[in-house]
Amino acid sequence: QVQLVESGGGLVQPGGSLRLSCAASGFTFSSSTMSWYRQAPGKERELVAAITSTGGSPNYADSMKGRFTISRDNAKNTVYLQMNSLKPEDTAVYYCNATTSVMVGILRYEYEYWGQGTQVTVSS
Repeated sequence: QVQLVESGGGLVQPGGSLRLSCAASGFTFSSSTMSWYRQAPGKERELVAAITSTGGSPNYADSMKGRFTISRDNAKNTVYLQMNSLKPEDTAVYYCNATTSVMVGILRYEYEYWGQGTQVTVSS
């Protein structure tokens, strides 16, 4: 059974920091691309950051560059999102996402999994 379990969300003051974690199980984490998305009330879900299976070349949405850092520990099947200099507009539910592919003969099957989300609220 595939599980992505986020943790670390909460209430933080503007300028503060939070570290989100996503513990994965039920699939081959070490060969999966892991991402963080977020969705604010009344808005569409947006990509926050993504990291490849080897941890190289993380990608960030422009508004998060320099403030957020995505990382992963393949030994612990966990991906992290360090969020610094938080702003009220960062308030959202943050979701962990995994994309992976499996080869069966010559056929390639791609899978995508989502966590249940963790609330981040930035407010004074």
